[in-house]
Amino acid sequence: MSQSQANQQRQRGRPRLTETAAASVAELLGLVRKHQALTRLELEKISSFGRAVVSDRLTVLSELGLAHENETGISGGGRVPRIVSFSKSRAVLVAASIDQSSVSVALSDLSGNLTAQHHEQGDLGLDASDAADRMITLIRLMLSRQTKLPDLWGISISVPGPTGPSGNGRPLTSTPEFLKGWNESKLVERLMAEFLVPVWLIPSVETMTVGELHGGTGKNNDCMLFIKTGKRFTAGLIYEGRPYRGATGAVGLIGQLPATHEGNLGTLDSLAGAEFIEQAALREARNGTSEHLTDLLNKGGGLNLNDICQAAQLGDPVCVSIITASGKLVGTVLATLLNMLNPQCVILAGALAQTNDIFLAAVREAVYGASHPLATRDLQILQSQLGNTAGLLGAAHICLDYLFEPKMLRGWVMAGTPLKHPDIACLRQLKIDSDGLI
Repeated sequence: MSQSQANQQRQRGRPRLTETAAASVAELLGLVRKHQALTRLELEKISSFGRAVVSDRLTVLSELGLAHENETGISGGGRVPRIVSFSKSRAVLVAASIDQSSVSVALSDLSGNLTAQHHEQGDLGLDASDAADRMITLIRLMLSRQTKLPDLWGISISVPGPTGPSGNGRPLTSTPEFLKGWNESKLVERLMAEFLVPVWLIPSVETMTVGELHGGTGKNNDCMLFIKTGKRFTAGLIYEGRPYRGATGAVGLIGQLPATHEGNLGTLDSLAGAEFIEQAALREARNGTSEHLTDLLNKGGGLNLNDICQAAQLGDPVCVSIITASGKLVGTVLATLLNMLNPQCVILAGALAQTNDIFLAAVREAVYGASHPLATRDLQILQSQLGNTAGLLGAAHICLDYLFEPKMLRGWVMAGTPLKHPDIACLRQLKIDSDGLI
């Protein structure tokens, strides 16, 4: 009997197409992918499957290209164990980010590692269709640069606005209006038509929060609060190691919380955000109270947040006062959140937090002054070190969470690719009228 005939006979004897087989294969792959079991013996102990079942299912995973045993471990006195590894290079994901002033695209393997990145300046004030064109062009470019490209399994894009409920993880079939006019860009529809893969759009505060959890200063913190600063303030929460999304996907809009500054009642956005800071600095420059700001205004015709933060770092007292006031207001609002949520750490990101130590110091001062001692006893308040990469990293990991969610995984694992999952296969077969899209 030939080897191929023997393989066919063995395959006929396996209940591979049954729901039971799919469930056990999916469970073992999940353990291997999350590094919860590294050898056959560990898989047997954790899964409670017998040796024969584990052996059979690992053969299935190997034949599907999802796992392998190409390395050996360290002997504990008996036979040297073989390491069971997830085949992270089996496919790639596209992770992208659209921000107020930049567009970024990256490729990720199936472990969430970014293998290639491209960042460039962009302007969300431009026509949404033009911005969508550029995004699609960059994705094509990134894929074309790969000398040997594995299968593409999905596209996950970080966007600056709520996209609606996303807890079920279902890919989109149309473009939501996360910002005015973007639903008319047909970004999702065009990506589906060209690349024939599922597409997700995810709020940037969620992707950045997850990115910090997996690769930033908040790494391995099961309870973490992420704050994005800038024109608006938004927050993301990691609870028990997973992002909390709320009932309608609008969690973390802390910029709308009430705040008071010098007797003026408003929102955190209006009294501490970038626009407020720039307007305050502009008044001081015109009044001549800050020689540095006046010089900048006369030379450049305007003042932006970076100018003000850099002036504060250089010791300009007016700028220090403006940035400090913003930080204290943010810290006061943050203290309320900390007293309720009690996270292990707080990560501050965005233009205000990442360009200015003075802002961070003011936030800390206000937090420790207004929080319960139990809430801050072991609390860390840190700056993000990832920058734009946080959104890309988070987009990749959220996409992986959706594709490898246990119920989802059971629906495609026996086919070896999520593109053959019934729900995704239906999306791939949608008849999209390309005349109106491209």
